[in-house]
Amino acid sequence: MFDLFQGLDFSVAVVLIFSIGLVLAFEFVNGFHDTANAVATVIYTKSMKPRMAVFLSGIFNFLGVLLGGLGVAYAIVNLLPMDLLASASSVKGIVMVFSLLISALIWNLGTWYFGIPASSSHTLIGSILGVGLANALMTDRSIFVGVNWSKAMGVFESLLFSPIIGAGLAGLLLLFFLKWKPKSYIHKTPYQRHVIEKRKRPPFWPRFWLICSALGMSYAHGQNDGQKGIGLVMLVLFSLMPAKFVLDMNSSAFEIGQTRAAAEHMIEYYHANQKTIDSIFPAGEKEQIIKGEEQLFSCEMSEVDVHAAKLMNILEGVHDYDALDVDQRWAVRNEVMCLASVAKTLESSKEIPENYRKSYHSIAQDLTKTTQYAPFWVIVAVAMALGSGTMIGWRRVVETVGGKIGKKDMTYAQGLSAQIVSGVAIASASHLGFPVSTTHILSSSVAGTMVANKAGLQKSTVKNILIAWILTLPVSTGLSFGLYYLGTALFV
Repeated sequence: MFDLFQGLDFSVAVVLIFSIGLVLAFEFVNGFHDTANAVATVIYTKSMKPRMAVFLSGIFNFLGVLLGGLGVAYAIVNLLPMDLLASASSVKGIVMVFSLLISALIWNLGTWYFGIPASSSHTLIGSILGVGLANALMTDRSIFVGVNWSKAMGVFESLLFSPIIGAGLAGLLLLFFLKWKPKSYIHKTPYQRHVIEKRKRPPFWPRFWLICSALGMSYAHGQNDGQKGIGLVMLVLFSLMPAKFVLDMNSSAFEIGQTRAAAEHMIEYYHANQKTIDSIFPAGEKEQIIKGEEQLFSCEMSEVDVHAAKLMNILEGVHDYDALDVDQRWAVRNEVMCLASVAKTLESSKEIPENYRKSYHSIAQDLTKTTQYAPFWVIVAVAMALGSGTMIGWRRVVETVGGKIGKKDMTYAQGLSAQIVSGVAIASASHLGFPVSTTHILSSSVAGTMVANKAGLQKSTVKNILIAWILTLPVSTGLSFGLYYLGTALFV
């Protein structure tokens, strides 16, 4: 890691340290802001003592980041407008990183202070949208190309529907428990168990499964939210040290060959479906536009041949990325971004035969093999920030989730239902590469169990959660919009 600073100007090194520090601060805050949700039910039901629960949650968050992959990391990065990604080595790129991180931190800390379960994922995505919209306004471009809306819509759908699904499934699971064992001790509350019955500990099996599901949910949270931090650190490294990080410089000759072969297959399969593609995407319709500082880079569906041929030409005879200069490395990344975007668009087009759609999926994976990566030290640093953040500041959100959503105390069965459903939902989303909100899924799952148990909901708490859910996107978008606009006006 320390070889990062070799040959760097002092000013660049300071900005690099500060930028990475901001990302790790965001993940640290995310740790005590979001991960409190993972231990809320296990602490509230007194299945574990708070310090032990939070400590173990921190460890499992660490493991989730370490072993979770990179699908969500680059789903977040690719929300950014491609013109900023293409010119991220500029001062504009640095302003972009600072704007979205500072705005996300402000909203996260504010909602945590008031004990409102708000979503760090929502906050980060809103901040990214604000940067994209400000950039579009300042470059006289349409807001429809200022943000990668096709990817944004997929993220919005996952953020919108995951809490609804969580509430429904958690309610159904509780109804199953009620029907299966209607008079079981799992339907008692911690108050009934400890105060009325004078028992020191919760029942063994509910306690066992609550602990297991809490640790599983912590792991799933690390998989999903930790990846967002990895994506942000990589964005910083692209911006400040493109020569070392814009491509995976440790890529093997085989992997580089796969990238070149994917470009060749892209031409072949594009022509095989030419008539269908032309009918879906009229000639001249632009998939993306990348505007660098010196030239306009347009990525048009009808120019796949040109982009693929350029990528193949640059990589002709290349077995090591060290053989390319910085401009060539950026060119490889831009062409890969363009072709992968086209491949993913064609993959989702139902008019194209299924066997070709599968081929486009494989091509996109091969194209991005040497661009969507993260050094091991980045993964460890983010894992440590998220894990250590988990171990402090949990109390405010735990009290809200555990005791203030429903009108009655949470039962063991309710805690178990909410936590199992939340953990499975978050882990599934991480596997599929969808960023989701731990906060919203668990809060809605708890609410779903309260409704199923006919316990009723506390209107004031639900109102605050809904207000935070509604305001998070516009507020974080507005904050990052303003910061980016001001920063660009002052420094660019």
